[in-house]
Amino acid sequence: MKLYEFMAYELIEKIRNKEISILELAETCFERIEETELILHSFVNLSKEKALEEAKSLDKDLKEDKKIGRLYGLPLANKDLICVKNFPTTCGSKILHDYHPPYNAFVIDRLVKHEGAIHIGNTNMDEFAMGSSTENSCYGPTYNPWDISRVPGGSSGGSAASIASGQAILSLGSDTGGSIRCPAAFCGTVGLKPTYGRVSRYGLVAFANSLDQIGTITKCVYDSALMLEIISGKDLLDSTSVDMKIDNYTEELKKPIDKKIIGVPMEFFGEGIDNEVESAVRKAIDKLERLGAKTIDISIPHLEYTVATYYLLCMSEASSNLARYDGLRYGNMSDNLSGDVYDVFSRTRGEKFGPEVRRRIFLGTFALSAGYYNMFYIKALKVRSLIKNDFVEAFKKCDSIVCPTMPSTAFQIGEFIDDPLQMYIADILTCPVNLAGIPALSIPCGFDSNDLPIGFQIIGDYFDEKGILNIGYQLEQDLNIYRKIAPVTKGGK
Repeated sequence: MKLYEFMAYELIEKIRNKEISILELAETCFERIEETELILHSFVNLSKEKALEEAKSLDKDLKEDKKIGRLYGLPLANKDLICVKNFPTTCGSKILHDYHPPYNAFVIDRLVKHEGAIHIGNTNMDEFAMGSSTENSCYGPTYNPWDISRVPGGSSGGSAASIASGQAILSLGSDTGGSIRCPAAFCGTVGLKPTYGRVSRYGLVAFANSLDQIGTITKCVYDSALMLEIISGKDLLDSTSVDMKIDNYTEELKKPIDKKIIGVPMEFFGEGIDNEVESAVRKAIDKLERLGAKTIDISIPHLEYTVATYYLLCMSEASSNLARYDGLRYGNMSDNLSGDVYDVFSRTRGEKFGPEVRRRIFLGTFALSAGYYNMFYIKALKVRSLIKNDFVEAFKKCDSIVCPTMPSTAFQIGEFIDDPLQMYIADILTCPVNLAGIPALSIPCGFDSNDLPIGFQIIGDYFDEKGILNIGYQLEQDLNIYRKIAPVTKGGK
């Protein structure tokens, strides 16, 4: 096996036992990037020189028996909206071209500064995280490593593609309505969206504050559990982060699941779910039963309203958050400075924002306008409460909920680019989790007839990450498909 094919925890052992060096691993990942990046376009900016110097420094510290952190120099890919000090962080947008944050995000400090991961670059994404395909980036699209004619999912598509192809060992993403779990499903990786407040959002460029959550994309569940242990916790710079006990997630993984009650919501298997996706997910549920778990039928009755509710709220919050990007207070200004200040602001935003961002700003501003605020925004908040209550009632009957991550496998590049409504509807199985603020995990559970990965979603009660990771790990080990590396070819075979 090549080094990039190993799990993160296996590489940590190899480095700790001096079977390989940190520099050797870093060089292997950059070699893999050179082999595949022109095909995949996973990254928007790389930090090769600095990363290799950091690897040499960590090898020296390790040789001198100094503590180097729990991550032992593992290469980390970072979504391009999580701030890295003095490194370009652009949110996939022209308006932030060449922006260099003066500080690190909380999660970057935890992973890199405190635990010794090596930041190797920032990954491509839908502009300001607005999209489900990573086609809405000013840098152009990212391509799915399993079939380069297809999308990798979004908005964290670059992060998922970098893991699936072996370009990186660990990666960070953000999830507003499925932006970690969607690309994890499409690229055959493990994507974890923690409970809202479990992980600090300090240093995450905001899309929709009440929905955004930083999470992880990895090759296996163990690696996700390890990362979550490190990035969880209270942050005084984020008032929404929660001060509560951080579980030892990696130790919880191997516990039996024979006493678990798992809910299967009928609404998540309704019209629009691809037959091959449903078949693979049903077989995975059968596996859970053979592992000892009990499954019961449950209902999430307001599921049909989640897409409309989610998009009204996220677009409203986005229109407010992005108002600061006018070229004067934040962002790059238009080269054409003719006219008054309003002309310049309007021209700047028209030139520097992409079409999907402009669309969401228009719709969000409309929903928040005086004449429509009560009709749309306030009503959406009320429906959000109903959806949250649906999950509260469901978790009185079961420990976790399982369902498909996405209604289909990865679609073709350009297939829905001119049909945003179809793209929005694809989020129907992921956005309810963000509306409720609960945790969810996506793991691969099989492949369709085109050899494209199928995602299996495990949803947990508030702050029960250990529960969904435990179920995910037991199922992952039983299925034993998580070690497959994407071929980086067209056609998926």
